[in-house]
Amino acid sequence: MRTALVAGLTGVLLTTTVSAAAAAPARLGLPAPTGPYAVGSTDLHLVDHARQDPWIAGTTRELMVTVRYPARPGGGPAAPYLAPGAAEVVAGEDARQLGITADRLDYTFATHARAGAPAAGGRRPVVLYSPSAKYPRSVGTAQLEQLASEGYVTVAIDHTHEPAAVEFPGGRVERRALPPGADGKLLIATRVADTRFVLDALEVLARGGNPDAEQRTLPAGLTPDLTRVGMFGHSAGGFTTGETMVADPRLDAGADLDGSMAYAQSTRDFGRVADEGLDQPFLLLSAGNHSAASDASWQEFLSHQRGPVRQAHLADGEHFSYTDYQALLPRLGLDPAALAPFIGTVDAWRSIATQRTQLSAFFAHTLRR
Repeated sequence: MRTALVAGLTGVLLTTTVSAAAAAPARLGLPAPTGPYAVGSTDLHLVDHARQDPWIAGTTRELMVTVRYPARPGGGPAAPYLAPGAAEVVAGEDARQLGITADRLDYTFATHARAGAPAAGGRRPVVLYSPSAKYPRSVGTAQLEQLASEGYVTVAIDHTHEPAAVEFPGGRVERRALPPGADGKLLIATRVADTRFVLDALEVLARGGNPDAEQRTLPAGLTPDLTRVGMFGHSAGGFTTGETMVADPRLDAGADLDGSMAYAQSTRDFGRVADEGLDQPFLLLSAGNHSAASDASWQEFLSHQRGPVRQAHLADGEHFSYTDYQALLPRLGLDPAALAPFIGTVDAWRSIATQRTQLSAFFAHTLRR
């Protein structure tokens, strides 16, 4: 059963044996999106002047988000997976947990999106993304590029001071600042407030304004349609999705990728989404030994859910199969048995294709009206 809020890499892969092949630098990359559109990308720096940061006393809450969108072919350089300052910190953390050297993980590799490319035009439905607790927004890149290639404006949110690093304009890097034993309810409440603030910023963008704090130039023709908005997330990001849908009617559909809806399973301390259910359609994707059959918070949610529900299970996958690690870790030459607790034994390309099919079909059904 998934632990509440966080199921992390730490403690799972520290005993990984590094083979001779794994000592050589890895060539990291993600599968290309298959939709009919090229993909553009732009980052936004958003500052919520009405809210204090809960993790750093006396500071204003600020976020970085990556907007990907259907674009015209060509134009702009390939966007990196992570900006250099954040890439170095995140790679260092991942390398320590994997038992390899940090130079094995170059997280500045090129993605399939072109930075600042002109948008393809037209009002496009929106899909937001929230990552697992303590992980950066980049871990959903393959899923988000795919949806953008199919015609959606996707928005990946970094919940500042949770991930190892978030890089802001000018190269400023904000590190993780969660206190030991951070309050799970405060963490989720902060994430919900972050998401609602991002929705506010997207409304500014939809009206032709520029919500970026530095007023950097936006891609031409980028027009999100805020009458059709979905959201999905992995682990705590899935929990965040459900809790935001309870609080904010602007979300029309949501998906939880293998995330508990509990602050504490043992005491049945569930989130509002589990206790109250939703009227909107919802997708539950699970893996390994986790599903509605084993997760009491999902059972509670299903007992109260009023809107349509879809469920799918990746039996030979694992918790982080629903992130880019499914594609990245097999490239490192590590012992597959050591990686299995993290990404399962599933064929990586079958896993990715299955996820794409599920998310694409769900959002096509719920948002393309």
